[in-house]
Parts: sequence; structure tokens; C-alpha cells
Amino acid sequence: MTASRTLALTEKLIGRSSVTPEDKGCQDQLIHLLEPLGFNCETIQSGDVTNLWARRGAEGPVLVFAGHTDVVPTGPVEQWSSEPFYPTQRDGKLYGRGAADMKTSIAAMVVACEEFIAAHPDHKGSIAFLITSDEEGPATDGTVVVCNQLKERGEKLDYCIVGEPTSDKTLGDMIKNGRRGSLSGKLTIKGIQGHIAYPQLARNPIHQAAPALADLVAEVWDHGNEYYLPTSWQMSNIKGGTGANNVIPGDVVIDFNFRFSTASTHEDLQRRVHAILDKHGLEYDLQWTLSGLPFLTPRGTLSAAIVDAIRLETGVDAELSTTGGTSDGRFIAQICPQVIEFGPPNASIHKIDEHIELRFIDPLKNIYRRTLENLLT
Repeated sequence: MTASRTLALTEKLIGRSSVTPEDKGCQDQLIHLLEPLGFNCETIQSGDVTNLWARRGAEGPVLVFAGHTDVVPTGPVEQWSSEPFYPTQRDGKLYGRGAADMKTSIAAMVVACEEFIAAHPDHKGSIAFLITSDEEGPATDGTVVVCNQLKERGEKLDYCIVGEPTSDKTLGDMIKNGRRGSLSGKLTIKGIQGHIAYPQLARNPIHQAAPALADLVAEVWDHGNEYYLPTSWQMSNIKGGTGANNVIPGDVVIDFNFRFSTASTHEDLQRRVHAILDKHGLEYDLQWTLSGLPFLTPRGTLSAAIVDAIRLETGVDAELSTTGGTSDGRFIAQICPQVIEFGPPNASIHKIDEHIELRFIDPLKNIYRRTLENLLT
């Protein structure tokens, strides 16, 4: 197989306008390629979301390639230099929505499997694909649904490579061996509305909130660990007041978020926030939303296999990182002990004129193939 094989498949996938939660036939294209390789392909529909679970082999260890066929909306099409769903090559780059996030990764994974199976038809263990069209959306009918089904079936997974665009300056310089959790809160501190000239007849919730917020900002939630920076508490919005300058408001609403590491639990963070608020004697309502748990894959078999493959293919020494937002790795980590994210540079993801450099496409496929060789031969 040559680079043109991966490029051609990438272009076919980009050409399908699979804006989340639409798949637009991307997974049918994958099934068409995977079934002749001996994969048993199962489509799992949940609401408007299309999921694919494909597996070749019945023995362990099981190496899973995971990714998503859905993409974010294009934004103003007129601001693109070329049609976002018409893959276009220029200046050494391939342009199109999904080029970096993450249709090139999916194409590279499939072609890597084609090459690996051709060379090692009797490889040990099993290869699987877990593909969803719900990663860029609410993520309630996608990977989490498949993982729950696999858990109920008792299927054991050993390694998972998520094709998220993790590289920074060049292909392979960064892989993700974990992600922080995300815990949000909507805090309403209640006061008594009144005339600003008669503060003794009112209770200003903004004034009451200030000392508690200062304590929340100053609190050291944890010290992180070898892989994570300390947990961060950040306010994103504060809304209080009626718009008039002579009215003490009746409440103030604060939106905040924790990006927390494996050094903390969401239960402990919630308990400590309530303790600080209670210490200040506030009358309040607090609604919590847990959108993702942190996960961590310490240095081990999978990270070593990928780091070695990257070094052999590119000469780059990959850095392990846990920075960035959440991903579907948080769901897979609940049923798979080793989860690593690795894909192309992420500088253009979700942007106008999203692209990938053509020179990275073939090496990305080769790194996935080398990783298969490291783990399943």
C-alpha cells in the first residue's frame, strides 16, 4: 500500500458532510473495507447516532482503534478558501472539514490494518474498531453506549488507540496518556432585593459571595501528580443585578468548572465546595454537572509501543501529555486498562480551512501499522 491509498480514503470520508450526529455513510465505507479483512462488523444505532463495533479475532490481547466520523459545523462557508466538504489539495496540504479531526486518522488506521493483516494474516490476539458519530456532540449515544454493551457482554479489551489529533508542532511530538475530568457547577447565591439607598432593608448577594469566591479561588485542590498539573477551579460567568444602578439584586449566579486530575475525585471536590460555601453562611443553590471523569494510562506496554513506532518512523521522541479537553477516551478507559490518544497536529481543528499536511498522512498510517507489529506479532 502507498500513501495514495490512505489519502484516497481520507478524501472519500471528508467528502461526506457528516456534521454531528450525522454519519452520512462514512461507517458503511469502513465496513466495506473491513469485512473483507475478516472483521465482524456490527452497527449499533442509538437515537440519531450511528456506531460501529468491528472485531477481527476471538483471542486476546485485543487492540482497539477508536475514533469518530462526525465533525463540527463548518462555520461561514464563504470564509473557507475551498468547499469544506470537497477535499482540496494545495500548498502541500489537504483541506476539508475533518482533515485533522479526525478522518485522516480513521483512514490511516484502516489502511494500517490492511497492510498489517496482509503481512501477518495469523497475527496473535484481535484487532477491533470502535467508531461513533457522536463525539463532537453531546456524547450520550455514542462511544459510551458501545462501551456499556461491551461491558455487559463481558468483552475484554487490552489496548486502545484513539485517533484524536494530539500532535503539536510536528507529527508524533505529543501523545495523550490521559485527560482531565470536567465538573461544572451553577451556583445561585440568594439575597434580598431592595433599594440601594436602604441597604439595611436588603441583603446584597454579590457582597456575600465575594469572600466565598475568594476562598474558592485561593483553595489548593490538589498538587497534581507525575502526569497532571494541579486541579484548577475557574469561574466562567457571573450574572447579577437588574440592570438598574439603584437596585440591590435578589441573587447572583456564578458558573464555574473544575478540570480535575486523578489526584482528586469529583465527590471530594463537591464536598469541599459545599464546605466553603457553608462556612460563609450563604443561602444558595448549587447544581452540579459531571461531563467526564479523568483517566490515566501510566507508562507501560501501549505507550512504549507507540513511542517506539513514532521514533522509528519519524525520529521524534514523543512527549506524554494529559493536557487539553475531554475525549471519548474517558468512556473507553472504564473498560480498557490502557488508552492512548495519538493523531496528527491539532493547530487547525474546528477552524476555518481545517487541514493536514500531506507529508504526515503516510507516516501516520505507518506508525499505526508499526504499533500493531509491536503489540500483535
